[in-house]
Amino acid sequence: MKVTVDAALCNGHGECVIEAPEVFTLPDDSETVELLVAEPDEALREKVTRAAALCPVAALIVEG
Repeated sequence: MKVTVDAALCNGHGECVIEAPEVFTLPDDSETVELLVAEPDEALREKVTRAAALCPVAALIVEG
């Protein structure tokens, strides 16, 4: 599985960070979520998929 954050769409709502903190972070000095892991382990699939679904601006792309 590969995860991408569309920085042009992301407004830093942070729903993904709450749902999957192992994969996403929102640095204090940023308004855009950053990936900690671009290709998370399969064990995190449910969390990552839920995080993408919760994103209010659909800025997360999950492939594979």
